[in-house]
This record gives sequence, structure tokens and C-alpha cells, in this order.
Amino acid sequence: MSQLSRLPSESLSGAPDDVGPVFVTPVATGPGGDDWLWQMTLVDVEREAEFPAHADLRRQFVPLDAPVDIVFPDGRVEHLGRFQIAQFDSTNNPQACLPSAPTRTFNLKLRGNAQGELIARPLNGAMVLLAPAGWRWFVLLLSGRAKVIADHRSQSLEANDMLWIDPIPGHPIRIEGGGEIVLARLPEA
Repeated sequence: MSQLSRLPSESLSGAPDDVGPVFVTPVATGPGGDDWLWQMTLVDVEREAEFPAHADLRRQFVPLDAPVDIVFPDGRVEHLGRFQIAQFDSTNNPQACLPSAPTRTFNLKLRGNAQGELIARPLNGAMVLLAPAGWRWFVLLLSGRAKVIADHRSQSLEANDMLWIDPIPGHPIRIEGGGEIVLARLPEA
């Protein structure tokens, strides 16, 4: 049977970052420890902030509350609207993030051959998720209300609630409700 496991938001604790005016909250890492293959973080950015350089990882990045401009060392600027996902790696490493207003951002970092997918979007009605064998889903409900239904289990979500879904391969997961949602499809740890 599919498993639904809440991740209490009150269990998360963040800290100011050494590189600039941001507040970083680690959400989850897999597998645990310093040798992680994937890592998710929420970052609060109030004004221009540097991106730390990472030669050994790929990053999927999405602004959640306000648009941002991403500045690269060669002077290029990429504008990202809310929920617009950008992908960065060592050949496309950003230098700075300039938010148009204070915003939270969600980051999915991947090392080596690790795979993962980040989705951010409005939730309006119902959506269905599938995951092949060896994959799981992470859900963060940013606003609104939703219900996750997997097999004969269900879990209600309010704004800022987080949930891990370990589905039975081939069994659909249904999310019903209204609001805004961040999803990450990740390999099982």
C-alpha cells in the first residue's frame, strides 16, 4: 500500500547564510549525511544575494513569491517569474539573485548521476501523479487546501504542510484542492 508521511514544518529550522542576506532552511536530503545525492532547501531572499558556486552539482531553482533576475558572471541576466523553474550546472553557474520583492525560493540540488524533477504550479481542482518503481514524491502546499489520496489512504493539507508519498508503482496518486503547490519527484533513499 502507498505510504503518506507528513513532514512537520515546525521540525524545520533554518539559519542565515554565510554568503549574503538569505535565510536557508534545509528540507530533506537523500541519502542522509555529507555524501547526499539530492538535497532540497527553502531559501528566503529579501534583496540581492550571491549564488554559492558549486562545481559538483546541478540545481533546479524556482522563485515562489516574486519574480527574480538571475545574473551570470558573463553579464547575462535571466528573468524568472513565479513558478518558473531554472536549471543550473557547472557550465551555467549563476552569480547573483535579484528579487523584485522579498521571496522564498525552492532549490533541488542533484549530485553525480542522481535524477530528480521539480514542479511548481497552481493547484486548481485535481491532478494525478505517477511514479515508476524506485521513485517517491515530495509535496509542499504553499497556499490553500488540498487532499492527497493514495490507494485507500488520504491526507489533508493546509498551507505550508509537507508530505512524502511513497507510492506503489503503477498506482496513481490524486491531489485535489486549490492553492499553490511544489512537487519533487526523487529516487527512494
